Amino acid sequence: MQHITYTPHGVCARQIDIDVENGIITAATFTGGCSGNTKGVTALLIGMNVNEAIKRLEGIRCGSKHTSCPDQLACALKEFVEHSA
Repeated sequence: MQHITYTPHGVCARQIDIDVENGIITAATFTGGCSGNTKGVTALLIGMNVNEAIKRLEGIRCGSKHTSCPDQLACALKEFVEHSA
């Protein structure tokens, strides 16, 4: 299993922690952010392939911000994929 700790930018969440095993997300938690939304997003991601999660979350915006907690999670996963190659 591989653990990712990511510091998001431009959102309320202060940290995102993700566990990945064999390309599948096994756990994800946000520190800070909108609790219900971040718990909902992470519950939907468990068991999902990393690349599929990136595809679904990348580019989601929060209000007038150019990013969101889901988009920042996609950024964390993209960084993980790039460093795993």
